[in-house]
Amino acid sequence: MNKPEIIPQDDVAGPRARHKTTQVMVGNVAVGGGAPIVVQSMTNTDTADVDGTIAQVAALSRAGSEMVRITVDRDEAAAAVPHIRDGLRKRGITTPLIGDFHYIGHKLLADYPACAEALDKYRINPGNVGFKNKRDTQFADIIEIANKNNKAVRIGANWGSLDQELLTKLMDENTASANPRDARAVTREAMVQSALLSAARAQELGMPKNKMILSAKVSAVQDLIAVYQTLASRSDYAIHLGLTEAGMGSKGIVASSAALGILLQDGIGDTIRISLTPEPGGDRTLEVQVAQELLQTMGFRTFVPLVAACPGCGRTTSTTFQELARSIQDFIREEMPGWKTQYPGVETLNVAVMGCIVNGPGESKHANIGISLPGTGEAPAAPVFVDGKKFRTLRGPSIAADFKALVIDYIDQRYGAGSKAPETTAAE
Repeated sequence: MNKPEIIPQDDVAGPRARHKTTQVMVGNVAVGGGAPIVVQSMTNTDTADVDGTIAQVAALSRAGSEMVRITVDRDEAAAAVPHIRDGLRKRGITTPLIGDFHYIGHKLLADYPACAEALDKYRINPGNVGFKNKRDTQFADIIEIANKNNKAVRIGANWGSLDQELLTKLMDENTASANPRDARAVTREAMVQSALLSAARAQELGMPKNKMILSAKVSAVQDLIAVYQTLASRSDYAIHLGLTEAGMGSKGIVASSAALGILLQDGIGDTIRISLTPEPGGDRTLEVQVAQELLQTMGFRTFVPLVAACPGCGRTTSTTFQELARSIQDFIREEMPGWKTQYPGVETLNVAVMGCIVNGPGESKHANIGISLPGTGEAPAAPVFVDGKKFRTLRGPSIAADFKALVIDYIDQRYGAGSKAPETTAAE
């Protein structure tokens, strides 16, 4: 029998080095140039609804979004932008605002200079910034306003609104080639060229690289991976990642995580957005949570304490561990905005909620604080482990509440002022 191949540890040690990009300041947030990967989100309110948009930006910011994009599609929306900015500042929220412009961005920015000043970044789509002979002048108008206001821009190509003249040109050249490529490959090339040619034109107009972020969004996972790998190989602009129109629920989460996970592992990406379709009446902040969890599970950043939980099997017919894991996880996420200042470092906490004796004690020992709940047929006792050692055993109907109290005490003692980790003993 052949011996199994032993993979050297260095070959599986973690993600590759980040793709070297130029750093861009978007408001008070650094993007690229080795800065932490930034989480971005987008509102789905009518921007003309000032109070509604302020409330949603505030919710997204509270959830951890570090930049928020808002639609600026008409006069009423552009007029509302400075009021939205001011309302957020009154709440103490300084999260950078990005204006999403299509078709008439040049006109709105010119007609509403307070909007141009209030935004921290303008998103330009090279596929619809203008058509035919108006494209260059309208693109130049936006770049000129951005330069005047010292604002960053994202030049974001999208295959749903790709520059058709460029695509037709490349398709014709491909047809005449001795070795024509697949049409999807030509479309990806058009995406990359659209972004890079627009960026080069912006530089000709006086915009430096440290004011530009590029993106090339598609909705198919393999195409997204290919187009961003090409874009990264040809430039050192900061890069925004996102799978456009990812979809709803688990489909959108899986598709986005698969595509962005591969690119991030390859060192590509400086800012990300998970473009989930929310359930009717659903929570918009879910896209922020998914983006954070993707970056944290891959080891790029830490945002909230991790809760490891047993998946359940025939040994765990009780739902106690499921209810407790959910309760702890929800409690942690709700409290994190306040904990960030009250308990510095709490985001590195690991909690384990396990359902039986098979893996329960071992997983609990690996966590900062963990509990191994009794499985089917086991004695009604739940050992709690703190920093790898037995702390105490919980019994009775209040096991869940007692453990939650222990987690809160642990956080306060370890991360609070004058922090001191609780003593670990084998006390019953």
